[in-house]
Amino acid sequence: MQMQKKLKVTLIGYGKMGKAVAGMLRSRQHQIATIIDHEDDWAKKRDQLAESDVAIEFTTPEAAPDNVMRCFELDVPVVSGTTGWLDKMTPTVNYCKKHEHTLFYASNFSIGVNIFFELNAKLAGMLAGAEGYKPAISETHHTQKLDAPSGTAITLAKDIISRRDNLSKWGNADEHLETNALPIKSHRVDKVTGTHVVTYDSLIDSIEIKHTAHNRSGFAEGAVLAAEWVHDKRGVFGMKHLLNI
Repeated sequence: MQMQKKLKVTLIGYGKMGKAVAGMLRSRQHQIATIIDHEDDWAKKRDQLAESDVAIEFTTPEAAPDNVMRCFELDVPVVSGTTGWLDKMTPTVNYCKKHEHTLFYASNFSIGVNIFFELNAKLAGMLAGAEGYKPAISETHHTQKLDAPSGTAITLAKDIISRRDNLSKWGNADEHLETNALPIKSHRVDKVTGTHVVTYDSLIDSIEIKHTAHNRSGFAEGAVLAAEWVHDKRGVFGMKHLLNI
């Protein structure tokens, strides 16, 4: 994908992902306009944010909705990769569309993971009528990940559920689940970037697809590619638009 103009980018959140995105921005010769990492920064750095071509947001589920709305107030396109706030996503998306702002959201910016999403959807469709195959998802991340299950696991689950008449929701595999719930098992292990496994078990055999991230560079690259692609657009977008899937 060919790089567009050099961008002025505000980073909202400067944890592990924020730092990885900063490194990727520099490697692709973009300018970091400012970094907003504390509540006080919003007032102090408002002008730098307002002058930015785009903001990239990786924070917490509690902070993300307000962070995105603050970007909308200044009409700054925002790329958000924060997971765990899907319950507040609909009003945010509706506001974005109504007021013609720009939001690019993805539960996972890795190119490989988004190909994995497509494989998962394809496999779910192929096994839609095979009631003997019971699907399950497991995900493993580092101990500092704030949400469980991961946004990626939830996306995988929703794609499976939408293709199976006998499933209507997902749930924690460690709890007692109804028969219409797809189980998701979450593991938190030190220094694990991210692994997702989708398994279909039957009495005869098992089918498994798996994605393992070796580091954060794939996520950071995807977020920066999203910023390059979306900075001059209006509307609500995701990785399917970027990758033309």
